[in-house]
Amino acid sequence: MLFSSIPGLQEVKERIIQAVQNNHLAHALLFHGPEGSANLQMALALSTYLHCENPSDTDACGQCPSCHKMEKLIHPDMNFVVPAPGEEKDDDDKKKKVDFIASFRNFALTTGYGNISDWIYHNNIDKKQLNISRGTARNILKTISLKSFEGGYKIMLIWGAEYMNTQAANSLLKVLEEPPEKTLFLLLTTQPEQLLTTILSRTQKVMIRAFTDEEIKEHLVLEGMCSKEASEQIAPLADGNMREAYRLVDQVQDENTSQIRDWYRLCFTLKIGEILQLAEIFAQKDKEAQKSLLLSGLNVLREVILSKSQLTGLMRSVPQDRGFIENLGIHVLDEEKIANMYIKMNQAHYHLERNASAKILFTDLSFQLARIMRKKTNAQP
Repeated sequence: MLFSSIPGLQEVKERIIQAVQNNHLAHALLFHGPEGSANLQMALALSTYLHCENPSDTDACGQCPSCHKMEKLIHPDMNFVVPAPGEEKDDDDKKKKVDFIASFRNFALTTGYGNISDWIYHNNIDKKQLNISRGTARNILKTISLKSFEGGYKIMLIWGAEYMNTQAANSLLKVLEEPPEKTLFLLLTTQPEQLLTTILSRTQKVMIRAFTDEEIKEHLVLEGMCSKEASEQIAPLADGNMREAYRLVDQVQDENTSQIRDWYRLCFTLKIGEILQLAEIFAQKDKEAQKSLLLSGLNVLREVILSKSQLTGLMRSVPQDRGFIENLGIHVLDEEKIANMYIKMNQAHYHLERNASAKILFTDLSFQLARIMRKKTNAQP
């Protein structure tokens, strides 16, 4: 992984490289950013840069033996720790651990913007059992006590650092503060607030922001993943999340907005039979598609607010959707209704994440939205 292969984020890349060149790189870094950001890519690019035999002022060479090893994530001084299922007794099962590390290498190379749900799906494991245990921490200490194979940095990358249990985290406090020479810890998380304060205090924070719409559009087009027109529809829906952008690439891009338009109209007209049919259709989608649908509904509400405030320059919707959005704001929704709908849809997203019945959820949400939209106001459709 090279810095040049990461879309945009130029200011983050420059800050990291400057820290290396000025010898200001901390021995424990916490890469944190929202879901779908380049946390993992940036950590791997830094690792490649440090291992590179001929680095330039802006990136690793990509040609030396070390770069080729990092390209396949098989450099002997690059170590990985990942959340895995099982109790501590499983930590001594070396075959199982090697399998998970090998699996993560494949996961990182093929699903670089993936989240913990993707990791669970990738390995067909149970989320409730995931952890980075005290036994794993003991193995970390054992690994870094050895000299590096190639004489450079020995790097320990901990993906999903929020899954460290308290005993594991406490076991690593001393080594995070005073690691062996030329040892670098890279902790990656999308939820830094779940880490112990003692861990946070021993790491230098590297904030990886979400991608801009322009960065997503340019990346999708340059990689040949979709047309420019499709990228203009995907980027606003992705909302800075490259994982979501990838997921949307192969879909018909206006499908969600079209379904939201039909859904809102049915809720307002209170066509109960059709509402129930549509809830059934929504329930048959996979969870990620259901979450994306709710996010599209929230995005439409955002666009309505901007339209009503005459801030059209900030609107992300494509021109063909503007008529529907403007009519919704003029004839149906006022600020209070928008706020109430936003709350209900956010609550639905929360419950969907926690495995609520999709059919019941969308049916109930539809009638809640209908109640809000049909409430009498001064502005009547």
